[in-house]
Amino acid sequence: MNKGVFGYPLMKIGIIGGGQLGKMLSQKAKQMGFYVISLDPSAACPAASVSDELIVSDFYSPEKLKELVEKSDITTYEIEHINTSVLKELYDEGYNILPSPYCLEIIQDKLKQKQVLQSAGLPVPRFERVESFDISFFENFGFPLVQKATKGGYDGRGVVVLKSKDDINKVLKTESYIEEFVDVEKELAVIVARNKKGDVVSYPVVEMVFDETANILDILIVPARVEKDIEDEAKKIAIKAVEALQGVGVFGVELFLTKDRKILINEIAPRPHNSGHYTIEACITSQFEQHLRAICDLPLGSTKLLSPAVMINLLGDDGYKGTPVIEGLIDALSIEGVSFHFYGKKVTAPFRKMGHVTILDDNLERAIEKAKKVKEVLKIKSEV
Repeated sequence: MNKGVFGYPLMKIGIIGGGQLGKMLSQKAKQMGFYVISLDPSAACPAASVSDELIVSDFYSPEKLKELVEKSDITTYEIEHINTSVLKELYDEGYNILPSPYCLEIIQDKLKQKQVLQSAGLPVPRFERVESFDISFFENFGFPLVQKATKGGYDGRGVVVLKSKDDINKVLKTESYIEEFVDVEKELAVIVARNKKGDVVSYPVVEMVFDETANILDILIVPARVEKDIEDEAKKIAIKAVEALQGVGVFGVELFLTKDRKILINEIAPRPHNSGHYTIEACITSQFEQHLRAICDLPLGSTKLLSPAVMINLLGDDGYKGTPVIEGLIDALSIEGVSFHFYGKKVTAPFRKMGHVTILDDNLERAIEKAKKVKEVLKIKSEV
């Protein structure tokens, strides 16, 4: 086929995971003319409504993963907790799986991820593998500290803060590592995209504020309210981190800006990321389109920010579980610049990610005020 000439569909894209990221990736893929095959344990997953095919399976079934990969021209994923051993075998046989399962295997193990980044000369918090659960081990490292499970943790799970030896009862009795408790001024993030040729682009630096109760991203502000030199350094570090992992696709790089103005890498996600949802409305190329461009070896798109933006996650209200009920939607949509995204999950639960709202405004502070109003009126509850 001549370069630049495609049939319809353009390609068959296999996506492991049918959650909200899979849904938004599928929506963009369908808009662009791709055929989408999703794999998820639930037949009613968010991506089911926008996929051409759905394979119902857990993320570790060798047979079903092989079926997905063999049916697809390119396979990708929207979740990290999947079977890398079978994917590595298929990748070695020549199947297109991007980001590479070898890259994913590093990222799945948070300790290995830290070691690779450190070996590449990138700034990370001081860390050490947990060799003993005895109090003396933690005392020798120095309190306060953070203990993190090497595998399986996300959205605050598998992470504990130990402020002193009095917190020893909180210790995770699992394979883990400890790192210094960083005195953080702001938490930042950068979405980076890289293709197989090594072309790389980064999106604007964003500022993240977390819900302390659920330890989930609560409000995201873009552009981040930091100095130009901090912004430039954050982008440079994020790009180098993805290059160190030889990543292909879109990556969410989470960073700490310390009180003494240093930037440290917190962790990296090998997929579109919660911190990049604002790109759907606020950038020329959304993170979802960019991911498709990167893995399909298409030219990378412009990351230009069209407008300052604020994004808030819509979490299930505490005390509610069941069929979701959306309260305050009319009031929220009456605010100029609001875009509402509901993920289509059939059941809400306390602090479950049910959707998000992006607010665009030429004035960033005004966008923040509008976001606060949306948070006041827009609630996800459940049927009684």
